[in-house]
Amino acid sequence: MRSAPVLPGPTTYMPAIPGPGIPMLEGLARRGGRRSIYAEFYDPAGMRFGLPTYPWKWAPPGWLTVRQLRAKGLRPGGQEPAGQVMWRHRKQRRHAYLYLQSLALPVRPMTPAKQRALDRALLARMTCISCGRVLPYCISKSLGECNDCADGAREWS
Repeated sequence: MRSAPVLPGPTTYMPAIPGPGIPMLEGLARRGGRRSIYAEFYDPAGMRFGLPTYPWKWAPPGWLTVRQLRAKGLRPGGQEPAGQVMWRHRKQRRHAYLYLQSLALPVRPMTPAKQRALDRALLARMTCISCGRVLPYCISKSLGECNDCADGAREWS
């Protein structure tokens, strides 16, 4: 296995320490070739992809995506990505950055001004522009009006 870069850090966008190895994937990589998708995207040293890279669903414990952080009530908090997960989707390579849970900060609380702005935006999405009724659902952007008004317009045309 190749060694990690000499001067990693913020200038090279690489973490100071290579990512942790995963024993099962180490065995796949040692057998030679990159035939397995797990072996293809397994690069804990970050030599091929610039960041420690893991196949999808094989991220080290404590390394989370932004969505996973958000589900736990956290945010990256300005930290650089510690690594990434990669996978194939319709013959394209896709990736998601991983952040350290230990450096994540709590999500900022909603301020009263933000809450008022959100309430006004949702009210606008639930108000029909044709009849002016406030509905218990958000109006479809493709219709632009409530279902009753859209049905009436379709009957005449």
